[in-house]
Amino acid sequence: MTTTATPAGPAAGPAIPAAELAVIGGSGFYELLADAERITVDTPYGEPSDVITLSEIGGRRVAFLPRHGRGHAVPPHRINYRANLWALRSLGVRQILAPCAVGSLRPELGPGAVVVPDQLVDRTSGRAQTYYERGAVHVSFADPYCAHGREAVLEAAAATGTEATDGGTMVVIQGPRFSTRAESQWYAAAGWSLVNMTGHPEAVLARELALCYTAVALVTDHDAGIDAHQSVSQEEVFKVFAQNTERLRALVLETLDRLPKERTCGCTATLAGLELPFELP
Repeated sequence: MTTTATPAGPAAGPAIPAAELAVIGGSGFYELLADAERITVDTPYGEPSDVITLSEIGGRRVAFLPRHGRGHAVPPHRINYRANLWALRSLGVRQILAPCAVGSLRPELGPGAVVVPDQLVDRTSGRAQTYYERGAVHVSFADPYCAHGREAVLEAAAATGTEATDGGTMVVIQGPRFSTRAESQWYAAAGWSLVNMTGHPEAVLARELALCYTAVALVTDHDAGIDAHQSVSQEEVFKVFAQNTERLRALVLETLDRLPKERTCGCTATLAGLELPFELP
């Protein structure tokens, strides 16, 4: 069944309170649960990557949106990040889990490793990365990820027997190409742990909407600069992610059950004292 929600514009309130939690699925993670309700959402920023599916998990309504669309139709630099985040908030979502595929810049973090990053570096270009095109709206982004969301992921990892690395810096590159060896070595020398193509502007747009946003990174490869004799291939990335999709899904489902019922983290106060140029959904 597919239904439609249509917020009238930036001044409109939520069309329907359809969900409180959301998962944005990364490469190879195109579905959360089968037989979910399908819903299309119109936004002032165009269409999201795909229809959104709604499920009830542990008594809470959860929205799922595949970041690249089903079948990976949208490359990282063409994703309509603003529409994606706006659509989720307009449905009532306030907490987001964002599983993603990453390359490793650390020899000890091999394919299959799960990392809960705590920092982000933006190396993208030309992407629309704000909702606030007028006025003075400067959000705090010192800590890009929700502290309570990160804690929930780490607790869920321990409960499911998943070894998860607590912390690490994810550098987000423009893509769609992979890094050169020199770039990869540069990122590693800077002390960064992971390389990815979709983590920005997704994280900052969530912050601009005062949403809790938590990345869950699955390592699919060692980036080009780690091993002088190997390089990254799309086939390898997709293969490793597919091998770990069910493990990642189990971690996500356990985390959803552990996300706080009441938000008391700093994300909720992001927009306090700021004069916004329009009403949020």
